[in-house]
Amino acid sequence: MRSIRLAIAALLTFSACVAAAQGLADRPITLISPFPPGGGTDTITRLAANGLASVAGWTTVVENKPGAGGNLALDTTARSRPDGHTLVMAQTDNVVLNPWLYDKLSYDTFRDFTPIGLVASSPSVFVVLPDSPFKTVGDVVAAAKLAPGKIALGVPGAGSSGDLLGRLWQKYGQMELNIIPYRGWAQAFPDLASKRIEVYTGSLATLIGQIQGGKVRAIGLVAPQRAPIVPDVPTFVESGFPQIDQTIWWGLLAAAKTPPDVVAQLNAALAKVLTNPENVSKLESLGYSVLGGSPAEMAARYKADYDAFGRIIREAGIKAVD
Repeated sequence: MRSIRLAIAALLTFSACVAAAQGLADRPITLISPFPPGGGTDTITRLAANGLASVAGWTTVVENKPGAGGNLALDTTARSRPDGHTLVMAQTDNVVLNPWLYDKLSYDTFRDFTPIGLVASSPSVFVVLPDSPFKTVGDVVAAAKLAPGKIALGVPGAGSSGDLLGRLWQKYGQMELNIIPYRGWAQAFPDLASKRIEVYTGSLATLIGQIQGGKVRAIGLVAPQRAPIVPDVPTFVESGFPQIDQTIWWGLLAAAKTPPDVVAQLNAALAKVLTNPENVSKLESLGYSVLGGSPAEMAARYKADYDAFGRIIREAGIKAVD
């Protein structure tokens, strides 16, 4: 009798897994990118979408939904049906920082989402035009001290990691910058090219093509150590700012209450995408470090970074955005 019960339980478990897989295949899975096309987040979202379609046979669609520092994309996901058909490429900028940097949010960063898995991480990098007089991070600090508020730093969105890093740089450099938010690199580049702004910061993954192509010159990397893909670019730590070394990460989230079997299906498919040598090579060539791991590991990283960045924000005296 016990063996019959075990057989029935195994059959039910198998049937549930099959049903979950079939359920994900019954209509397109939308991966929402919180930033416009052409940037690093869009690139990694499309790689994940194409990978999931390839390894699992699901139909996937990428939807760019920029706005409010990623809050629009997160709100859309939080309000979606919890069935795994709507995912968001979340990152440090929105799920970790926004709860600290915005007075009011339409979602709760912990209650309203279910982690699927981490995808990759990348340092932030500060860049200038090739002919800029600023050769180092220290050059910018010196100029800003001579002309408070005159040196303009472009960042990818108010309340983004770039915004936070700019404000940390101001605090620890004892200077004042004119920090200007943009929707992304595509919107900021014309202003950098026309010298309306002198410096821009974004993820290395977003800017590596511009650096390698000679359109911009990197002056500082935000990471504990130098990146192999740009070995000549010093870190902020090396430049006298040991407080500024925080890398950013990307990972997939679904709406809260997404069934565990669906989460497991999505995580297993994502793991296959991230262990494919071609995908690993492509991500690394773009300045990413591949992460992966379980939903629980993503949840732990998510919470640890939330606590760590919150401590930095409080210590730096950074006020929330209205």
